[in-house]
Amino acid sequence: MSEPPRAPILLVEDTRSLALVYEGVLKREGYAVDCAYLAEEARARHQGAEGRLVLLDLMLPDGDGLDLLTEMRAADPAGKIIVITANGSINRAVEAMKRGAFDFLVKPFDERRLLSAVSNAMKEIGAPEPAARARGDVEGGAFHGFIGRSPAMREVYRLIGDIGRSTATVFITGESGAGKEVAAQAIHAESGRAKGPFIALNCGAIPRDLLESEVFGHLRGSFTGAIADKPGAAAAADGGTLFLDEICEMDLALQTKLLRFLQTSTVTPVGATTPRKVDARIICATNRDPVAEVRAGRFREDLFYRLHVVPIHLPPLRDRGEDVIEAAEAFLRRYAREEGKRFSRLSPGMKDALRAMPWPGNVRQLQNVIWNVVLLHDAEEATPEMLPPGLAGSVSPPAAPGPSAAAPLDFSARIESLVGATMAEVEREFIEATVAAHGGSVPKAARVLDLSPSTIYRKRESWTKG
Repeated sequence: MSEPPRAPILLVEDTRSLALVYEGVLKREGYAVDCAYLAEEARARHQGAEGRLVLLDLMLPDGDGLDLLTEMRAADPAGKIIVITANGSINRAVEAMKRGAFDFLVKPFDERRLLSAVSNAMKEIGAPEPAARARGDVEGGAFHGFIGRSPAMREVYRLIGDIGRSTATVFITGESGAGKEVAAQAIHAESGRAKGPFIALNCGAIPRDLLESEVFGHLRGSFTGAIADKPGAAAAADGGTLFLDEICEMDLALQTKLLRFLQTSTVTPVGATTPRKVDARIICATNRDPVAEVRAGRFREDLFYRLHVVPIHLPPLRDRGEDVIEAAEAFLRRYAREEGKRFSRLSPGMKDALRAMPWPGNVRQLQNVIWNVVLLHDAEEATPEMLPPGLAGSVSPPAAPGPSAAAPLDFSARIESLVGATMAEVEREFIEATVAAHGGSVPKAARVLDLSPSTIYRKRESWTKG
């Protein structure tokens, strides 16, 4: 456990029964606690504080918790404040982060969550704030792997910077290829867990009968093929961040177990009878509309609200203005350097072509297109004629682009080349064309083909190895 603060933790909570619970948890861990039940009482007890930790409920009967937060931050810049809020007041919690709160806890929270937030704050007392570094990255147009300085992306950067140091659950939405894993890694890098593990798991890439084992682990002999104990992604993320991509692909039965994990901070590996405590921040992502999935009965409503504490939506590339040019130039320079090519700039015509494209596959599609240009050509300047066949002519965005926008499937030009091919070759061509037509999204292609995403992932992996 970290060293106790120079002054007792100041707990500001007007519900005395809850204050007694929080106080008891903290005292059992060796922390000294000073309780205040009103804003005025908290002000008096905070006077003269230096480097003090405060647990502050935002809903107080005699004052606004946000105003009290601002006062305490001004009086004690070296201190740390963890705000406590109800589930329906997440916007106030995010506003508190913008005003300098270190973290926030959403009621109801368990003992492990409280102690983790307090321990992280104790470690940071007296350490320099990371906010100045984060703002500098935004001004330079780059932020933890993102490229672009459009207003929409600046807002994403600010939100990540505000909530990064929190341990609250984050729900990232956006089209395929928009950078959801990059956002998750940025949140991890901005957090107090940055030195801990970042474990990413694609829920759509794993067969349903193996997903529970991948998330929660298993014991040797618990099922056929379990030849050794396996900790699972949740246990591997202990002390760090667990990123669950394509969360809406998760089976309903496993969603129930994930909900229990979120409620208890414990995991029970397949074949085990004793749960173990795990301290992992959860970040999840989907390219579907999660509300529609809840309405359709494919995603548990209680799990959705448990995960949807801090939502972040990544805008599609077509709505990011000149970010497409900035990103394309960065990719061009990177791949030219890696491949030993001469490329240094985009021609005006190339810029116009890139601006006009709908980019259903977003940044991932743009990255692949520029890589293709560099691999197949060599010049000082990249021109529209170098674009992959079929792409150069597709420069008019659809009338009403949306999250499910995709290029139409047109195999007429390929029919002749497939005559005489084996069925395996035809299958591969068809699957790859369907994935490409849906912007590289395997889950979208899987729904069109009436296959599970894991089947497509396994087939593509076997083709790569072959």
